[in-house]
Amino acid sequence: MQLHQFDLNFFLPNVIASYLIETNDGPVLIETGPDTVYVNLEKSIHNAGFSIDGIKHVFVTHIHLDHSGAAWHLAERGATIYVHPRGAKHLADPSKLVASAERIYGGKMEELWGTIKPVPENRIRATEDGQKITIGEIDITVMDSPGHASHHNAYIIEGAAFTGDAAGIRIAGGPVLPPTPPPDIHIEQWQETLKKIREVKPDILYPTHYGPSEEVFPHLEEMETRLLEWSEWIGEQLKAGKNDDEITKEYETVSRDLLNHYNIVDDTMKAYEFADPFWMNVMGLVRYWRKYRL
Repeated sequence: MQLHQFDLNFFLPNVIASYLIETNDGPVLIETGPDTVYVNLEKSIHNAGFSIDGIKHVFVTHIHLDHSGAAWHLAERGATIYVHPRGAKHLADPSKLVASAERIYGGKMEELWGTIKPVPENRIRATEDGQKITIGEIDITVMDSPGHASHHNAYIIEGAAFTGDAAGIRIAGGPVLPPTPPPDIHIEQWQETLKKIREVKPDILYPTHYGPSEEVFPHLEEMETRLLEWSEWIGEQLKAGKNDDEITKEYETVSRDLLNHYNIVDDTMKAYEFADPFWMNVMGLVRYWRKYRL
């Protein structure tokens, strides 16, 4: 498999990756990033020797804007966008997606995500769990992978697992962190997803944040352990009667202390916070606990 990894340079290096796979039926793109870095995606594709107009197959792991926000650009140029069936309707009509994001990001929407336009329905292909999609000489197997989001897919290609956010976030050799934004974090489903990834026995993971991990099983074990530890910690704070602001302040301190323990500082620390905002993780886990556990 001929693979190109693009750093979309979302404010900083090592925050959002997009992957291009060469096939004899043209290149396949996995993840588009948001509209705000579309020019970087287009430049990266060009520098790799391809044309943006030659991208006819785009796979997004889920519809969060850092993963699929620029999909409409490629659809306008003739690409087919492959997406989880729960996400398909929100690509076609992103009004609810935008409203949800606005509740989280407020006045920073334009700065972070830029323009968000509908993807024409005839350019959207809703996937099925276990489906095998053949493009040129490669087979892309779809894995329904909820937990981080109900509309999340992973894609398995020749022993490589493109995991979006399902296998967590790891930057520059730092720790694996679970991204837990609202609205539909579900810990037990996420554990099942991690089990499914292990059962495939991939040789390498390609998270979107950021870059490959060849230590597949230690990576997944660290991810699951920290997901459970941090979820239980949130539950303990709620049971102790702490409010959201108090929990957020403590969680941010704990998260930064962990990164400092791994000697993660300066721009790499900032890259973690862009890829996995600590305050937003609290929102997602608090919502999970109040909905399912309290």
